[in-house]
Amino acid sequence: MATVSMTVNGQAVSGEVEGRTLLVQFLRENLNLTGTHVGCDTSQCGACVVHVNGDSMKSCTMLALQADGAEVTTIEGLAQGGEMHPMQQAFQDNHGLQCGFCTPGMVMSAIDLVAKNPNPDEATIREQLEGNICRCTGYHNIVKAVQQAAKATGG
Repeated sequence: MATVSMTVNGQAVSGEVEGRTLLVQFLRENLNLTGTHVGCDTSQCGACVVHVNGDSMKSCTMLALQADGAEVTTIEGLAQGGEMHPMQQAFQDNHGLQCGFCTPGMVMSAIDLVAKNPNPDEATIREQLEGNICRCTGYHNIVKAVQQAAKATGG
């Protein structure tokens, strides 16, 4: 067992983990942050995306020990003072979700996309979200949500 320490959603946390413990397991099982989902176990679906040091990462492909000392943000860490993050609000406003399973990872990826490209066009949004699979929406409303959030955040 090894000790891992990181900042998750602004809070310092630490825990004992086996060397093979994935970041997604640490978040869900050790910290009870279950908003980060495991959808495929093969790094294909994107439901497990979190931000590590500001960049979106698939937490099912990263060991918890690799995040030692890192700043990690999960879907639970986005809302501030009871107000949803603009991307969360845009997903709600545009019905960019249905079952909600892919939504946390999709939102986290979309926030990273807009941070790196404040005014993405539809083709760019579709290309950048390729690593996130949604089996319900057909993506049209997700694209609209990302465009709305980009405008709301200054894009």
